[in-house]
Amino acid sequence: MRLILAAAFILLAACTGKPSFDDPSLSDRKLNLEEFFDGELVAYGQFQDILGTVRRSFVVTLNGDWDGTRLRLVEDFVYEDGSTEQRIWTLVKTGDDTWTGTAPGVIGEATGIEDGDRFNWKYEIDLPIPSATGKTETLRVTFDDWMWLLSDDRLLNLAYVKRYGLDIGVVTISFEKE
Repeated sequence: MRLILAAAFILLAACTGKPSFDDPSLSDRKLNLEEFFDGELVAYGQFQDILGTVRRSFVVTLNGDWDGTRLRLVEDFVYEDGSTEQRIWTLVKTGDDTWTGTAPGVIGEATGIEDGDRFNWKYEIDLPIPSATGKTETLRVTFDDWMWLLSDDRLLNLAYVKRYGLDIGVVTISFEKE
């Protein structure tokens, strides 16, 4: 019986709505990643599993550098348990509103599209995850990030996380320029 309920829940969760570029824009703002992420930022976030339980929370300090061609983002994560992680992204603007990017652990290239006040960023990554034994394991997941420019100094990010094609949770992050 539990297996049937779990399968039904997973199927229902897979049918939940997610953002789309077909959705109406929330504002007339124009998000330019190279402008928003150039400089120092701080972000606050959490990961919720498919059942809505918060599994991890974190604070990220970011330092972005736009050189006219590429955007380099150094992200320093501090988790609620005191553990830390650093991810360094290199993003390249490939068109007026398109981007590609790489970072350690990312499989291949990430791709992104800006459209008005929003940005969609997709990638697959081997994500370090602490285990119950205290060791760090890696989990290969895909991210479907949606970002909305809320004001000149604030951006909201919802990242839908999948493993083996199934939703496993959502990361919610609020970025603030310092």
